[in-house]
Amino acid sequence: MIITLEHYFLWFLFYSFVGWMYESILVSCQQHRLVNRGFLNGPLCPIYGTGAILGVAILGNVHNPIIIFLISMVGATILEYTTSWVMEQLFHARWWDYSNFRFNLQGRVCLLGALIFGLGGVGVVLGSQPYVERVTDMIPLPMLHTLVTVLALITIIDLAVTVTGMLGFEQVLDSVAQVVQDVAARAGGTWQRGSSAVSDRMREFSQDTVERLRWAVNGVINAQQKRMLKSFPKFQVPDRQDIIDSLRELMGPRR
Repeated sequence: MIITLEHYFLWFLFYSFVGWMYESILVSCQQHRLVNRGFLNGPLCPIYGTGAILGVAILGNVHNPIIIFLISMVGATILEYTTSWVMEQLFHARWWDYSNFRFNLQGRVCLLGALIFGLGGVGVVLGSQPYVERVTDMIPLPMLHTLVTVLALITIIDLAVTVTGMLGFEQVLDSVAQVVQDVAARAGGTWQRGSSAVSDRMREFSQDTVERLRWAVNGVINAQQKRMLKSFPKFQVPDRQDIIDSLRELMGPRR
């Protein structure tokens, strides 16, 4: 039983890594820059690993690709919607948004994504998983136990660092807004909550003022929060989107 669970954990990490590669390449091409696309700091997208493991556990003995496709499509859609809702409740933020896609549900899931995940389920269950199992079965038991222990500790630490870094992000945004207001006021300009982003006022500020804004904001927001804003272009916080837009501008290339 323990060995089976250890194998499942390694499979989870493998498919989380594959999902991270897929997301990072996709978003990097869209943003024209390298993006570490993942909630964790390490090269993992846990939602992909979770989906893959559920697919293997539930559909491992199914060989009909149509059935696998349909169940994977529905299951992955439910998983993605649930993950979006839970993360929004926990962090009071929206991490992705499919509102611009046709046939979406509250921007959390969309038909195109469901179809891709359905195909992915077929690829995992009928394509890659037999080979993945063969490789993990070749790992000697002492090495398996050590490998799983070390990787589990790293993953837990990464999760703890990520969650700790993102908690209270709303309060951090309020502090950023106050900093921007103070620096703008000292420079003879204005910026109020709910107004346009700093990017729309940059032309009114001198280069020195802009650099002071960058420096002041960097002293308020931590590295974890900066990475999330860069990794998730659709990251949204209700009632604070003006601050998010300002942060993105101030963290962008210097003019």
